[in-house]
This record gives sequence, C-alpha cells and structure tokens, in this order.
Amino acid sequence: MKKSPLPVQNVHSSDKNVAGKEALVKLLRWHFGHADFRGKQLEAIQAVVSGRDCFCLMPTGGGKSICYQIPALAKPGIVLVVSPLIALMENQVMALKEKGIAAEYLSSTQATHVKNKIHEDLDSGKPSVRLLYVTPELIATKGFMLKLRKLHSRGLLNLIAIDEAHCISSWGHDFRPSYRQLSTLRDSLADVPVLALTATAAPKVQKDVIDSLNLRNPLVLKSSFNRPNIFYEVRYKDLLDNAYTDLGNLLKSCGNICAIIYCLERTTCDDLSVHLSSIGISSSAYHAGLNSKLRSTVLDDWLSSKKQIIVATVAFGMGIDKKDVRMVCHFNIPKSMESFYQESGRAGRDQLPSRSVLYYGVDDRKKMEYLLRNSENKKSPSSKKPTSDFEQIVTYCEGSGCRRKKILESFGEEFPVQHCKKTCDACKHPNQVAHYLEELMTTASRRHNSSRIFITSSNNKTNEGQYSEFWNRNEDGSNSDEEISDSDDATEAAKSLAGPKLSKKLGLDEKLVLLEQAEEKYYERNKQVKKSEKNAISEALRDSSKQRLLDALTRVLQLLASVEE
Repeated sequence: MKKSPLPVQNVHSSDKNVAGKEALVKLLRWHFGHADFRGKQLEAIQAVVSGRDCFCLMPTGGGKSICYQIPALAKPGIVLVVSPLIALMENQVMALKEKGIAAEYLSSTQATHVKNKIHEDLDSGKPSVRLLYVTPELIATKGFMLKLRKLHSRGLLNLIAIDEAHCISSWGHDFRPSYRQLSTLRDSLADVPVLALTATAAPKVQKDVIDSLNLRNPLVLKSSFNRPNIFYEVRYKDLLDNAYTDLGNLLKSCGNICAIIYCLERTTCDDLSVHLSSIGISSSAYHAGLNSKLRSTVLDDWLSSKKQIIVATVAFGMGIDKKDVRMVCHFNIPKSMESFYQESGRAGRDQLPSRSVLYYGVDDRKKMEYLLRNSENKKSPSSKKPTSDFEQIVTYCEGSGCRRKKILESFGEEFPVQHCKKTCDACKHPNQVAHYLEELMTTASRRHNSSRIFITSSNNKTNEGQYSEFWNRNEDGSNSDEEISDSDDATEAAKSLAGPKLSKKLGLDEKLVLLEQAEEKYYERNKQVKKSEKNAISEALRDSSKQRLLDALTRVLQLLASVEE
C-alpha cells in the first residue's frame, strides 16, 4: 500500500522549522521507514534546505539519495536530480513511486506521449512532480534550460542535486565530458542551492568538482571511505590450476548468495557464466553484446533474485541499488583504485558482512597496462594519470600489508592497521599471503624473459566501462556504438601480427610498434562492421575463430622469442 505524502503545509511553515531535525526525521520515518539519519545525511539536508551549497562525499551504500529526496518532501517545488545513467533514474523513480512520492525522469528512451505528459505537468500552475531526474545531455539543450529558467522564475526550483559528481572531474575514474557542462547551471540559476554527491573522489577530484560547479561557500562533508563490513581478499591466478574452478568452488562454499562478477571482456563474461551454470550455480552474463531485451531480462532476474550471480563488464552496476549483494568479484584487475572501490562497494549495502575478491594475474596486469598506455598516447603526452592510478591497484595486489589501509590511503585517509581487525586476507592470514607473494615473484621471474602481446578487440577498448549500456548517447547528438570493449573476432588482426613484417633484423621495440600499427589498420578496415553482424556469429564459428587466434598468437610469441635468443 502506497503511503500518502505528509501535508507540505505542516512541515514548511518557516525555513527554521523545515530545517529542524524533528520535522526532517518525521518525513524520513513516514516515507522511508528509517528511525533516524545516518552519517552526514542530516547535515547535508539541513544545509540545502536552508539554501546553502553542499559537497557530500559518502561511501557506496551510505544513503546519498536521502540527501535530496527528503528536501523534495520538506519544501514545495521541484528538486532536479542530474544522473549519469538511465538505469539509475528508472530504478530510483520506480522505488519512489512505490512509496507514494511523485517522481519522474526524462530521457530519450521514453515514449513521446510519456515525455509530453511530464512536460505538461511542469508547465501547469502547480506541478505535481517533486523529484525530476534528468541526464546531463538534456540540461545542455537550449529548450530544457529555458524550461528550467521558467520554473525558477516561478519559484518552483528549490534544489539541484548532482549525483555521481566525480564524473565532472577529468581526474575522476568515470569522467563524462557532458558533466563538465553543468557549470552553466550556476550562471543560469544563480540562487538555487547545489548539492554535489559522490562515493569516490580523491582529494584533487573533490577540489575539481567544487571548482567546476562554482559552488559558493559550500558545506563540505566527508564521511570515511572505510567499509568495515567488507572483507577484502586477493587470489593469484598464476598460482591456481584453474581460476574458473577456483571461483566456482568459492561461490559454492558461500551457499546461495547474491554476487556480481566483473570481467574485462564480453567473451569472458559468457564463458564464465556458462561454466558456473554447468556446475549448478545460477548465473547470467550481462554486457553490451546482448540485445536490450535480453539485458533487461537478465537484470530483472538478478534484481528479483531469480538469478544468483550476474557476470558483467565493469560498466554494470553504477546506481543499481540491490542491498543484499554478498560478494563482488573482480575476475580481472581493475584500471584504478577508484574503480575498484566503487565496484567492490556494491557489496553489503545493507551493512551486513560481505566480501570483495580480486583475482590477480600477471598477464591481466600486462594487458591492462597495454590498454592504459594506448589511452595515454591518445591524450596529451604529459597525461600519465591512467598508469599512475593503475600502480595503486597493482600495489594493492602485489604489496604486503593491510589491504584496507592501502584502499583508504589512496583516498587520503589515514588508517591505523590495528583498526582493520583482520578484515582482509593480509591481516587475517599474513604468513599465507606472504608465501603467496613469494611464490608469485618466483613464478614471474621464471617468465621474465617471456614477452606477451595482448590484442585489444576494438580501438575503443581503452574505454572499457567508461560508458554503461544505459548511457544515453542520443541527447548529445552522438550515435556511435557503445564503448564497452570487445568484439569476439580478432583473427585477422592476429594473422597480421604474425605476418612477414616481423623480420628477425628488427629489434623488439620496433616489432611491438609494427604489431600495434597492424592492429590499428585492422580495426580501421573493419570499423564499419555492423554490431548486429558481429553478434550473429555462430558458436562453431566463434570457437573456430578463437582457435585460429590462439594459433596466430603462438606464432607471434615464437617470433618474438627468437629475437631475444
């Protein structure tokens, strides 16, 4: 049964009463069923309700959405919420409507009659909507900005909340160029308070967000990044007989838990999901290679607990509010500590004991280094951010000492090791982890003279995870394919890499350059291939292509080995 909203006139008789704890807690209990606010929630709410800008850094699961949802109920008018993902908007609007709260979202995915109905409500004398979710691309359009100015002139716009605010910063791990344009909001709507919220922002990102949004004398609230309910663990692929088998055994030992497994490539998602299903673990793959209907079904099945495990590319999950995720597993090394923190933080949003497991492999590390170097080369030569950020996550995996301490120190937070209380493998089993690291170094030294060439299956591979499947690319006029990695067919690239150009007279560095050039030429020739054609590959052809790719890679490695002899 939906709850009727508390009468607004009873809770906003004056700004002082509106910002008072008693009135705000009353709204919280009535609409959300929580006895009291957590962490910095109350301070953030009181600041924006009284008209002050606020920057709020809260860990994943800390309840950021309450910080703008309560103000929407405390005062008449509309709270505008800027969100980077359509999936996030859909989920929050659906949840709010179930609670009897008038919320809507606008995006290019909606039917015209639905959008028209929302616009009619906004243009009416007394709009019913209290929270309006929009994408940053929509705000950048002249028509919608004009509508916002009209709402403001009528005194109906009382707060602008910018969720996932780290997307504004080019230093952030999920930088969105369209977010950068949000600085114009301050110019157009000068006296409307702005609330910037994020779960992951290193100190320089925090400053960049505040400066970019032109926040005026903001209240800066920072909660600890520590997630004490999550146990952190690293497993070393190079020391395992079979990582698929190890992960399957791990999941079975945990019982029928809800989990997310992140993989770098779509083919890994598919293969791993098939393996887990074959051993009786309910799982589905989720990535941009699937059609939208199938993706929606997979997501719904997982959210409703019909499926136990979702195996996904790293784009999945931002803003998905499923509180009972007990484990987040990274089957490949993430690109940065910020990415790892945000993704692993999707476990245990209900504050109950949960687990983060990272499968680390030397080959995975080299592959990611290759991708990040390509990313840097396409940007300014002075930009070394991707690889410098990546070094932090490598140290997390390869270094000795408390994992939790490494995470928190990367965000500028001091953390005494004794406070970990054995909630990471390095603190709980220090001798065992030390032994694993020694074995890893020994294994790596045996392979020191071996060269590895990793082939990206798309010239956009370096942007794996930068955009989600739900990222709205139409509203900013972009119709390019989703930038989530990885075609399955790199056979011809492998053949070109193993071709006659690799003369023994060339040095290793020169050969590497030729290999990269050959790869780029391959993708330049094939970039017009339609996505539907790529996804129509039969299983037999796919297996055959994989085998040809492996054979070609073997020839390349043999040629390179001959150079070193």
